[in-house]
Amino acid sequence: MTSGTPLMPVPGAADGTPTLATVVRVLDRRYPPGTAESWDRVGLVVGDPDQAVRRVLFAVDPVADVVDEAVAWGADLIVTHHPLLLRGVHSVAATNAKGALVHRLIRAGIGLYAAHTNADVATGGVADALADALGLVDTRPLVPAPAEALDKHVVFVPAAQAGALVDALSAVGAGALGEYSRCAWTSTGEGTFTPSAAARPAVGEAGVAAHVVEARVEMVAPRHLRDAVVAAVRAAHPYEEPAFDVLELAAWSGSTGSGRVGRLPAATTLAAFARHVAAAVPGTVQGVRFAGDPAGRVERVAVLGGSGDSFFDQVRAAGVDVYVTADLRHHPASEQRERALFDARGGAATPYLVDLAHFASEWPWLTHGASALEADLVALGTTVETRVSTRRTDPWTGRVAGPADAPA
Repeated sequence: MTSGTPLMPVPGAADGTPTLATVVRVLDRRYPPGTAESWDRVGLVVGDPDQAVRRVLFAVDPVADVVDEAVAWGADLIVTHHPLLLRGVHSVAATNAKGALVHRLIRAGIGLYAAHTNADVATGGVADALADALGLVDTRPLVPAPAEALDKHVVFVPAAQAGALVDALSAVGAGALGEYSRCAWTSTGEGTFTPSAAARPAVGEAGVAAHVVEARVEMVAPRHLRDAVVAAVRAAHPYEEPAFDVLELAAWSGSTGSGRVGRLPAATTLAAFARHVAAAVPGTVQGVRFAGDPAGRVERVAVLGGSGDSFFDQVRAAGVDVYVTADLRHHPASEQRERALFDARGGAATPYLVDLAHFASEWPWLTHGASALEADLVALGTTVETRVSTRRTDPWTGRVAGPADAPA
């Protein structure tokens, strides 16, 4: 699971089945809602947190066909990539398509949860799943997200109370590093102070210089927990006026972010790579299109699930041979292609393009998400049965070839 405060086993139904609240907590930890874009709407859409969850269906889109499948299978929860209610609504009456879907889910006792742009950037999310489906190795984020802002809390405390202080700070979220908790570093030295006549010292007496063997305790914590950690220091510290520092650590790139960059185990041609991509994702009416020399060499690859033509600058900076994404519009793709032809005359390289259907580019995440949910719940002493939807929810249903389907 992702970093953060470890989840403790929680009771569910009498047979050990988790509640919806437990499943949501697990999903939120793997795909933190705070990492979603500001315009996005992720998390629980429909459902009673106290209901038992035995079967979870994963799908790209929250559409009627997917609900049909969930009802027929007896699912208790649907996890989709795309949100049902992305834009503000003032009514969920069954007089419109989305409202009718909400009513149907509620009547069937099926919850709905969306992991969208937070799943795009997560470890094991949409970008990683597409990279894995294409067999990329040595992957890294195309556009790294900044690591969470951290503070280092340095507290000076009598050595005998150092362990209790570490416990108190750990209880409010300090000292959590990945899957490790209560992480701290201590050293000892001599602290000195002279209490005034109005002081009420825990150690020493008024007007007399005190010398105490103290521990220097250092723990890191997310910056948004600063007030809680400082309050814990004051509450747990035996001194009337504890001595402590709060240091803001330098920012750096995190291990997650938009898209992925990696390489193929062996170089190939653009045409062969496009065929490889087509075999790795669900078939759609659009199929797989590419722009560039069919015999061009391809080894380094950038991928981004969903609409990706706003990332051309970052893709070029990554120095890849080809960019795999979806929803490439005519003008950005045309400009990219013209730039490639111009750069080639000067000996520079501009990436080729491989364009997928939006649905196809994000579908590989479903199996990753389903496996991760099962594993995360097993770690809590419970589990669910998962299924990846077999319904193709790409909106296009047919394609008619022209007189010359691929003109020169």
